[in-house]
Amino acid sequence: MTEVEIIRDRGPRNYSRRKFIKGVIAAGATVSASSYLFRGPGVLTAGQARGGVERLMTLTVNGQQRRVDVLPYETLAMTLRYKLGLTGTKLGCDRAECGACTVHIDGVTHYSCSMLTHQVRGREIRTIEGLESPDGELHPVQQAVMDEGGFQCAFCAPGFIMSMAAFVEDNPGASRAQCAQALSGNLCRCGDYNKILDSAERAVELMGQRA
Repeated sequence: MTEVEIIRDRGPRNYSRRKFIKGVIAAGATVSASSYLFRGPGVLTAGQARGGVERLMTLTVNGQQRRVDVLPYETLAMTLRYKLGLTGTKLGCDRAECGACTVHIDGVTHYSCSMLTHQVRGREIRTIEGLESPDGELHPVQQAVMDEGGFQCAFCAPGFIMSMAAFVEDNPGASRAQCAQALSGNLCRCGDYNKILDSAERAVELMGQRA
């Protein structure tokens, strides 16, 4: 028997390329599932690349601890909407221009489309779902928008409301011009700015009544 015949005679003759590929995929899935099922704290630490970011993290959102799996370059807006189901945070321009994704981080307004979720680890996040009080009472800004009918299509409303809430909480005696300046980072696609500023003035009034 020649050398070529010996090589050809090794193994089953009906072993095709397709079966080989399917076997590789199956083996990879088995290894992946096993590492997930039997991993422990030591394994997680050992397997993490130097300079890498732990994907499983806890976020403090609207006063609650939320455990979530976050990709290294995932934005806070994506996490809030698609991982935590907080769809009040809107995605508009996705480049920090329209303000529809505005949230509060440690009481300060931020565009959540331009922040990585890993940047807010250990910080207090508030979305529009967390504005009303636990007993269901609306925030003065939310009530003001209801009173004045401040928006037309209302796609931009959550971002405006979050910006407005942060401002009036810190400036309960603000003027209309000051409100306009504070809201200049938010855009209304319907151009309904007069009603929005009417709502802001009403919110200032309601905040004064609470003081």
